[in-house]
Amino acid sequence: MSIICGLPLLECVYCLACARWAWKRCLHTAGHDSETWGLATAEEFEPVPRLCRYILAVYEDDIRHPLWEPPGGYGINPDWLILRKTYEDTRGRAPSYILYLDHEHADIVLAIRGLNLAKESDYQVLLDNKLGKRKFDGGYVHNGLLKAAGWVMDAECEVLKELVEEYPNYTLTFAGHSLGAGVAAMLALVVVRNQDKLGNIDRRRIRCYAIAPARCMSLNLAVRYADVINSVVLQDDFLPRTATPLEDIFKSLFCLPCLLCLRCMKDTCIPEEKKLKDPRRLYAPGRLYHIVERKPFRLGRFPPVVRTAVPVDGRFEHIVLSCNATSDHAIIWIEREARRAMDLMLEKDRIMEIPAKQRMERQETLAKEKSQEYKAALQRAVSLSVPHAYSPSIYGTFDESDDGEKNSLESSSEWSVGSSGKSKNKESWNELIERLFDKDDESRHRVLKKSLTNHW
Repeated sequence: MSIICGLPLLECVYCLACARWAWKRCLHTAGHDSETWGLATAEEFEPVPRLCRYILAVYEDDIRHPLWEPPGGYGINPDWLILRKTYEDTRGRAPSYILYLDHEHADIVLAIRGLNLAKESDYQVLLDNKLGKRKFDGGYVHNGLLKAAGWVMDAECEVLKELVEEYPNYTLTFAGHSLGAGVAAMLALVVVRNQDKLGNIDRRRIRCYAIAPARCMSLNLAVRYADVINSVVLQDDFLPRTATPLEDIFKSLFCLPCLLCLRCMKDTCIPEEKKLKDPRRLYAPGRLYHIVERKPFRLGRFPPVVRTAVPVDGRFEHIVLSCNATSDHAIIWIEREARRAMDLMLEKDRIMEIPAKQRMERQETLAKEKSQEYKAALQRAVSLSVPHAYSPSIYGTFDESDDGEKNSLESSSEWSVGSSGKSKNKESWNELIERLFDKDDESRHRVLKKSLTNHW
């Protein structure tokens, strides 16, 4: 055809397609991901900068003599620090973490550090996953992160149970950054699915704040647990937007710009409907908080704005071609911008001089709006035919499902654990997770036992 017409038609079409892709990618900025979301309030965003400082405190060898504290300090009372686990203590099964009893905010906080580039064990946790390798609670999760979460709960279960029972009015918060964010999200999943292990703790007392998280759970789980898990993303951060298996990212760490460019091309060519209908595709977990502090075609940073939503489609699907894609992943920058955003929110509230009564009414209204938004996201997932998604019960979110699964877990506790003959009370969290799954002989993947799937 090109020879007959005397024009290189195929070459022209190819060039036009490339030009269209480049135009779309250059115009797409991080602000587009959340431009339709609502603004976060000071009450709901208040824990974020504080938890960022707690995570930064994990990097210190001695919290009483800190070397790297941010302006204003970590906000930690050393006398309230329950324990601190290093890589020597975890034997590489999980990142370092601290357990802090925050009496000032009535909170029990387990904070987990991010990826340590010098520790091979952290890479092993990230590389322990393949597409569709681990199924959990009707969806898919990252296998290595789930195993790390099981190890942490196995080590700290008794301590957490004592604290939860001793302080019944305190919340239980899991927080982490990057690798630690994925482990914290898995911790929240495991605890919610096994509340009896921590003295039947109420679901409303469990919280998780995943700072700059990796994609670690399928879309139906990310939406269903949005009332428990919160993800915080700073502007152009690449990791929550990267659907590439983590092993490919870290194998190509020194060629990250090329990898991101290839991912941009692939994401542009794949229809979003196809992505949503892939049950194995992993996403950033829970409710999303997006800190936006730069504008397209403008230099410098602007006063940060925090937008929040429980999105289903358009959930950080496109990587942003930005020179800040990696720097926005740093916990130091996230803490700094989150603190600036929080100060602006508080200043705006002071200018408005909201009375205490109206402030309480606003909190109640906010709670109702979040609940409605949460249910709307669940229904949206059903309307988009997201695999394993279902609408909330008219009697309360997941009441019927939770009861059924609780009964199934109780009945499964009667099964024999194996030759070890361990009782239910002595069974480890990793054994509990493993016991709920069989291995598929054909795919060699672990799937939920058939006796449990009947309850879903």
